[in-house]
Formats: sequence, C-alpha cells, structure tokens
Amino acid sequence: MKNLMMILGLGGALMLSACGSEDPADAAEDAAEQTAEINEEISEEAAESDFADVIEARQEGYKAIGASFKTIRDELGEGDPDITEIQAATARLTELSSAVGNWFPEGSGPSSGVETEALPAIWEQPAEFEAAITQLQTAVADIDGAAQSGDVAAVGGAVRGLGAACKNCHDSFRLDD
Repeated sequence: MKNLMMILGLGGALMLSACGSEDPADAAEDAAEQTAEINEEISEEAAESDFADVIEARQEGYKAIGASFKTIRDELGEGDPDITEIQAATARLTELSSAVGNWFPEGSGPSSGVETEALPAIWEQPAEFEAAITQLQTAVADIDGAAQSGDVAAVGGAVRGLGAACKNCHDSFRLDD
C-alpha cells in the first residue's frame, strides 16, 4: 500500500490551494501538478490492485473540486466578489475536471470491497458516465471562460450549469449523499 500520508497530504494541499488568494496562472499550474499526482497515485495503486488508496485519492480530488466550487459561490455571495479568487478557483476546476475520467480504474468500485459512494453504473454504463464527465467539463469551461474574462455576472450565470453537471453525475453515479 502506498503511503496514505502522501494522499492525505495531497488532499490537504489541494484544500489549502482552494482557499488562498493566488494568481490564476499559478492556480492552474498548482492544480496541474496536484492532478498529475492524483492520477499517478491512482495508476500506481490500480496496477497494484490497492483500491483503498485509489478510492482515497479519487475522494481527495473530488474534495478539491468541491472546495473550488465553494470558493466561487462564496465569492459571488460577497458584496464585492474578488474576481482573482474566482479565476484561481475556476483554473483549478479546469485542471481537476480534465482528469476525472482517470479516477475510476476498473475494479475501484463497490466490488473492490472498499467503501465507496461510486455506483457500479460507472463501469456498467461507460458511455453515459463519459457523457456526464463531458457535461462537467463543458460546464467548467463555461464558468472558467466567464471568470477569465472578468465578467462576474457571467460567472454567476454559469454557476447554475456547473451545479447541474455535478447533480447529474451524483444522481446517476453516486450513492445518495
């Protein structure tokens, strides 16, 4: 089993990066590095059939996605949203969402014997799951485009599409929260 502390440390780094003020380009670079680490961990553990660590890394990736989305919503709720914070969060979302399809290697579902909220439908209906990932990535591209343009109102409008993409996947491919 790979070092669980590395995974937890990575999750902490992802969460901290989601909270701090930073340049959107730096956020994208940090997210790219962190996403690469998640993908590498998942690939290594899947090759070793250590699905507990695969699932843990996947969960950390989703926590980072959730933290970025929360940053966006929190900023939009402020009287004077910080567009730089929003841009950094959408840059992280872009990087993380591009990797989601790699986070579900065969065998890392409930049949692994490890507790996971991922439903078997992910592996039983791969075309539908891929469509859900595409919907997420499209929604992320929309909100990132709005953020990078500096248009806070457009970001607010794009939040609904991102929320719908998340809900679509949760409704079809995740146990009830």
